[in-house]
Amino acid sequence: MTVLATHDLCKRYGTRLAVDHLELEVPRGEIFGFLGPNGAGKTTTIRMALGLVRPTGGWVEVLGRDVARHRAEVLPRVGALIEAPALYAYLSGRDNLRAFAAALGGVDRSRLDEVLEIVDLASRQGDRVGGYSMGMKQRLGVAVALLHDPELLILDEPANGLDPAGIVEMRDLLRRLVEQGKTVFVSSHVLAEVQQICDRVAIIDRGRLVTVAPVADLLRGQGEFEITMEEPDAAVALLRETAWGADARLERGRLIARSPSGRGRDLVRWLAERGFWPDRVTERQQNLEEIFLHLTGGAAGGAG
Repeated sequence: MTVLATHDLCKRYGTRLAVDHLELEVPRGEIFGFLGPNGAGKTTTIRMALGLVRPTGGWVEVLGRDVARHRAEVLPRVGALIEAPALYAYLSGRDNLRAFAAALGGVDRSRLDEVLEIVDLASRQGDRVGGYSMGMKQRLGVAVALLHDPELLILDEPANGLDPAGIVEMRDLLRRLVEQGKTVFVSSHVLAEVQQICDRVAIIDRGRLVTVAPVADLLRGQGEFEITMEEPDAAVALLRETAWGADARLERGRLIARSPSGRGRDLVRWLAERGFWPDRVTERQQNLEEIFLHLTGGAAGGAG
C-alpha cells in the first residue's frame, strides 16, 4: 500500500515555483529519504503533506485520502516532527508528553509509558528537559509524534544538530519504529546517515523530482574499478585511446577505469600486457553524497 503520494503537486510563491509538478509514492513499511539542496522544496512539500500549506496545483494523498479534503480523518494517523521540537525546558520529559497529550485530547498513562520505552527515555522521564542532550530532545520530539500511535511518521531533519552518538541513537530508534510496522518519511541533509538507514530515497532539485530509487541501486558501482599503481598518468593516456576506457581518469592519485569485459581481472590483464602492474584493484562504489552532488549540480544538501 502507498501511504504517501503526491500527484502533480505544485506550490508557487509569487513568480517562484517552489514545488514543480512533483510525483512521488512512498510505500508502507519503509524508511524513505527525501533529499534536496537548500531551497529545493522539501519542507514545502512536507507542509503540504500535513495540510499546513495549500498547494497551488495538484494534491497530496496520505493513507489513501486527499489531505485537503479529509484532513480531520487522516492527520490523527500521522505523526510529525518539523525542525526542532517545541519542548518545555522547565518540565520533565514525562510532563512534556502529558502536556502535548492533553492538547491532542489525552492518551492513557500506559501509552506514555510505552512511548517513553520506545524512544529509550524511560529512565530519564523525570528529569527536566532543560538538562537533556540534543539527542534526547530530538527523541522526546519523536515521542510526542508517536503519542497517538500513528501509521506514518514524517520527520524533517531529525538528525539536525546531533553529535555522532545522537545520530546513532536516532538511527536505532527509526529502525525500531519500522520493525513495529510504521512507515518513516525523513527529510535530511546528513547524507552518510541517510545512506545507512533508508530503504529508498527521492532527490529533488528546484522543486522537481530528479530520481527515486532504492539506496542499494544508487550505490551500486557503475562498472568502474579503482586501481593503485605506479605511473597511473601513462596508463590513463593509453586507456583513453580505447572505446571502453575513454572515461578513464585519476582521482586522488588512483586510476579510475572500466574493464574491457566488465570484470576486474580482465582490466588487470590488459594493463599488465602493456607493462602496467596494479598493486591493488577494487570495484568502485559511489556514496550517496557523490550521487547527490552529481544529480543536483554540486549543490549542498539542507533544508528547503
